[in-house]
Amino acid sequence: MQAINSVNKVRLPPSSQRVLALLEDGESRTFKQVTQEIDISPRTVRYAIKKLKENGMIIEKFNFRDARQVLYQIKDVLTAEEAQKAAA
Repeated sequence: MQAINSVNKVRLPPSSQRVLALLEDGESRTFKQVTQEIDISPRTVRYAIKKLKENGMIIEKFNFRDARQVLYQIKDVLTAEEAQKAAA
């Protein structure tokens, strides 16, 4: 059974819900960090991230520490940071 996200009424698989819950703390994480922290197979995490990106719930950011890796972050966190920078 898939839960419905209350924000935009999207059905998310359980794996996407776990990835989203992990990223809700506002920290950016690499793919490897996500797979290690929620202990789901990499293939399932890849699918979960794909679904979250399709629904516009997370974004990919450039990783300045290691350009070979991408950072994932919840979209709302980024907009809040941009709002703070604009207000300053």
